[in-house]
Amino acid sequence: MAARAICTAALLLLAFVCPSAGLSLDTVREFLTREEDTIVFSLIERARYPINRPAYDPVHLGDGRRLNASFAELFIRESEAVQSKAGRYQSLLEIPFFAYRVPFTLAPPYNFTRELYPAAAFVNVNDAIWSMYFNELLPLLAKTGDDGNYAATVDSDLACLQVLSRRINYGRYVAEVKFRGDQQTYTSLIQAKDRDALMKLLTSEAQEDVVKRRVEKKAIVFGQSITSDGPIETSVNNSSGTDFKVDPSVVYKLYDQWVIPLTKQVEVEYLLHRLD
Repeated sequence: MAARAICTAALLLLAFVCPSAGLSLDTVREFLTREEDTIVFSLIERARYPINRPAYDPVHLGDGRRLNASFAELFIRESEAVQSKAGRYQSLLEIPFFAYRVPFTLAPPYNFTRELYPAAAFVNVNDAIWSMYFNELLPLLAKTGDDGNYAATVDSDLACLQVLSRRINYGRYVAEVKFRGDQQTYTSLIQAKDRDALMKLLTSEAQEDVVKRRVEKKAIVFGQSITSDGPIETSVNNSSGTDFKVDPSVVYKLYDQWVIPLTKQVEVEYLLHRLD
């Protein structure tokens, strides 16, 4: 078993010896900017439904027993199991919220590039994303009420969770490309295990402000009901009278309080394992 583990690790390292030349600051920025669109549209879709609280309560069986899981959790767990068999998690971009061991996939084989350092590729904050989404974001996103559309509601939850996980855990790729760009500085901080200094080096408040303002504007533009002859609101300052499909201030808060901080947390954790 030990020999097999060593061989597996060696093969992963060999696959990483010549990392993809496609990973750069430009490709990273392009990916993150594109994910903003998907996040906003996913939030708009979830906001179509009320909170539908029974979907998140423990499931009661017909014989009086109660499962220690909600309909939402069971739905997401089973959906991920099917997607795992279909090969979704062969790509390191995708990380399931529940662990699966699938001996085979139904998807055609594809040789995904190994752009992440193998010893650090496991880093993720899916537990924090799950807690944030259901406990913090969802009450801000959905109106009170119950329309009984539990499957559609939880399916939209899954879409939100998956894109948030992909976007936030992409911090691994951000950290990798930044490490390659300044290996000497990062190596010294990693060896010193200086989390605070790494966080400071990774932080650009000006760029973060640009991102937060941009996603807020996207929520304004994407979240309007468009008519053939009506105006399109693009200004945050002039949008107070517009009825949006998702509150732009919620999208701003999502990035300000959770997406950006959690992404940087992923970046720091990845870097701390970058020399393992």
